Amino acid sequence: MKKTAAWPLAGIYAALIVYASLYPFESWRSQGVDWTAFLLAPWPRYWTGFDVLSNVLGYAPLGFLVTLALRRSARQLPAIVVATLCGALLALGMESLQLYLPSRVPSNVDWGLNSLGTFLGASLAWTLERWGFLDRWSRFRANWFFSDARGSLVLIALWPIALLFPVPVPMGLGQIMERTEDALALWLQDTPWLDWLPVREVELQPLLPIYELVCVSIGQLLPCMLAFSVIRQFHQKALVWALLLALGLGFTGLSAALTFGPSHAWEWLSAPVQLALVLAALLAVPLMWTDEKTLQVLALVLLVLQMTMLNNASASAYFSLTLQNWEQGQFIRFHGLIQWIGWLWPFVLLAYLMRRLSSSRPSKMGE
Repeated sequence: MKKTAAWPLAGIYAALIVYASLYPFESWRSQGVDWTAFLLAPWPRYWTGFDVLSNVLGYAPLGFLVTLALRRSARQLPAIVVATLCGALLALGMESLQLYLPSRVPSNVDWGLNSLGTFLGASLAWTLERWGFLDRWSRFRANWFFSDARGSLVLIALWPIALLFPVPVPMGLGQIMERTEDALALWLQDTPWLDWLPVREVELQPLLPIYELVCVSIGQLLPCMLAFSVIRQFHQKALVWALLLALGLGFTGLSAALTFGPSHAWEWLSAPVQLALVLAALLAVPLMWTDEKTLQVLALVLLVLQMTMLNNASASAYFSLTLQNWEQGQFIRFHGLIQWIGWLWPFVLLAYLMRRLSSSRPSKMGE
């Protein structure tokens, strides 16, 4: 069976659908509605073009990825039928569970549109496969990446999305200690366990400028090192290096623009941050000649160093106001999905690097 990044991507996308369909996960109770009531309900009186489009487009990527995964992994199955059935069953499950959420309204129209979106996505994948576009992608991937690159490619694809969540330090993903302690204090209120907090002996202090410079540099270097460990040729690494630098700047700027407005998109790009990004760009150049295992060891060390510095520092009061502003934004918030990707990306990278380093495969160098 061929390994393909489509399987983990399909799993991630299905999890996102579940999250978006059942958010905010509170006030679960039976509302005394028969399970089949929404299936037999008449066409709703009020609906908009946006409702139709969002329900169709929301499930289309799932159909595309499942069909692609089935065909890429050489499974002799009717891929379009299986993918559409998977999407329809998932949508039916989500609509059924919404019967127990007072804030959500199940709809047979939504279920039909979700199923249609899955079918359209599956049909697109099948069409691209028939026309040879996916074979071209397979040849491109084989020429550019090592065969076991799918985990790295998924993490690299998620990195720009993670940058959309505002952070106290640009590129500094994974600074969660302070917010975790605040959340624990809220949950443990009026209990004897509240005396256990905080779990540290000294108050958190803001990062010194030199440590901030180091964290920004590491944040930009990590996806570059991850990419260099799975790319074959030097010139290919150089192109990806330039692309990742542009993505880091662009998505951090987009996050600021969506949070504060377009006129404030580049206010985070202070002189120390500019110096850190230049330093990261320069340090990435010699890393292009480094073998896979060494890159993974260095990435793991730098990741632990960055997370240690970030989580032993406090966020400013200004950043708390930033989060309040961000959480009011409907587009970027998307039911909190972006913040979870921003929080979890470095921890998933940590687990991934540890798993890769625990394997006994020999190091690879670009040919």
